[in-house]
Amino acid sequence: MLLRIPAVLKPDELQLARSLLADATFVDGKLSAGAAARRVKANEELARGAAEIERLDRVVMGALTRHPAYRGGALPLHAASPMYARYRPGMVYGEHLDDPIMGTGGVLYRSDVAVTVFLSSAEEYDGGELVVSTVAGEQQVKGAAGDAVLYPASTIHRVSPVTRGERLVAVTWVQSLVRDPARRELLYGLNLAREKLLATAPEAEETAQVNAAYLNLIRMWSDI
Repeated sequence: MLLRIPAVLKPDELQLARSLLADATFVDGKLSAGAAARRVKANEELARGAAEIERLDRVVMGALTRHPAYRGGALPLHAASPMYARYRPGMVYGEHLDDPIMGTGGVLYRSDVAVTVFLSSAEEYDGGELVVSTVAGEQQVKGAAGDAVLYPASTIHRVSPVTRGERLVAVTWVQSLVRDPARRELLYGLNLAREKLLATAPEAEETAQVNAAYLNLIRMWSDI
């Protein structure tokens, strides 16, 4: 499932994130890449020890974790601190798979879901589309500033070359309560129906049945 989430960041949150990144120190993105990804990665990332990271994480992850579509689509158990990436003309990230296990300092997690939060507006740069391979073919995503997109980290994806302007994104990875992406997709759709029924027909028998099915599938399929 590729899930687009509009307006994750409010205008004031987006403005704060961009102001923090404006004067921040960026380094070669290859420094954080594995052996395979290093061959196709040409971007810049916020230095790991940058003073701005704590405030940026509060803004970006705070907005994500509050958003019901993120919670329903990712079913997060653990989320990584985002990488803040910058693409300028000529920069690109070729086809790659994300590392299956991530983490530092002895804290490891499985990367089930990849999340990109767009910090630049689509009009600020040319190229730079996120291209994700799906069973329905390649899907290109170039979100508005503040939008996010979720997709399985197990899918091959790339970032097209930027030919004008500057592309700023925050990228994070999630270990989901439910490992299997097909099951997560089924649960997401079921939960949308469940929430509508709970709002419009809370006393109906079918509402109770759908609610019980959703909750028990979470219980059946969760890894904890």
